[in-house]
Amino acid sequence: MVWPLPQRSKRQPAPEHDAPAAAPRLNLTQRLRRNRKADWTRRLVRENTLTTDDLIWPIFLCEGENAREPVASMPSVERLSIDEAVRAAAEAAKLGIPALALFPFTEPSLRNEQASEALNPNNLVCRACRAIKREVPNLGLVTDVALDPYTSHGHDGILRGARILNDETVFVLVEQALNQARAGADIIAPSDMMDGRVGAIRAGLDAENFEDVQILSYAAKYASAFYGPFRDAVGTNATLIGDKRTYQMDPANSDEALREVAQDVEEGADIVMVKPGLPYLDIIFRVKERFGMPTFAYQVSGEYAMIMAAAERGWIDGDKAMLESLTAFKRAGADAILTYLAPRAAKRLTEMA
Repeated sequence: MVWPLPQRSKRQPAPEHDAPAAAPRLNLTQRLRRNRKADWTRRLVRENTLTTDDLIWPIFLCEGENAREPVASMPSVERLSIDEAVRAAAEAAKLGIPALALFPFTEPSLRNEQASEALNPNNLVCRACRAIKREVPNLGLVTDVALDPYTSHGHDGILRGARILNDETVFVLVEQALNQARAGADIIAPSDMMDGRVGAIRAGLDAENFEDVQILSYAAKYASAFYGPFRDAVGTNATLIGDKRTYQMDPANSDEALREVAQDVEEGADIVMVKPGLPYLDIIFRVKERFGMPTFAYQVSGEYAMIMAAAERGWIDGDKAMLESLTAFKRAGADAILTYLAPRAAKRLTEMA
């Protein structure tokens, strides 16, 4: 997909004026513009650099063969059948993208209150892991641990009445994580926001000799309006009952994020993540500054959709906005970024090298 150039308003040419009289030279010791005078010097003094090594590509999975199902609210994003996901994995490896993150669209007939399909060793995610690892063994695979793609009510945990049960959910999440590790997942990424789940998952993995499987904790995940297109992609917008504010974080809170991260680090998280991304750059900065941990950011579906929609209409330069937004994560302290723009960004970065 080629983005149109930004539209420019038509204006009358400015009237001509006499050249200004020579101004007196300022007595400046420091002229900061000197370091910006040319591309070569701007590159020399650049403080943060974005590379393909910083990118993780989230993809959506669906049943079928040779299937590519467009996600209407995410331009240029499609759900992929497993064979198409293998091709995407090969493309990622060719582009130098280190890892994919897998998210399933579970058929409605397989969703129930107990999320039992999450524990099926032949579910969509597990089959995709095995297929990708056969063909592209050196590509990292990140799998999402949460129950919302599998529940009939669209929540990340076990629902009793109007309440999400914490401890009962964690028990299921451990089994889901083990199911994914057995299928070949390299990084288990709990996104559910239940208390204590990182420690329980770590203990479960270690007990089954998965000591080398990493945990990427969605440590500071906010109850955000920017997840809407993602929920379209995995089919939970149609099923979600109520909202997730009793377990996802209040967007007004910052100190609480540090407590969440501290708990997950203590419980054994190898990497922590902030989600969403751009609206929470301050949180990324505080987390990285406080803990010095590997810190990832998720440029979520709503952020992606805004850039794509504006670029398609010619309101912004899509490539420049893409790279600027991704560089902002690096500047804030993120070590890597989950972004649906990963393949486009990788291609553009290669062209610019």
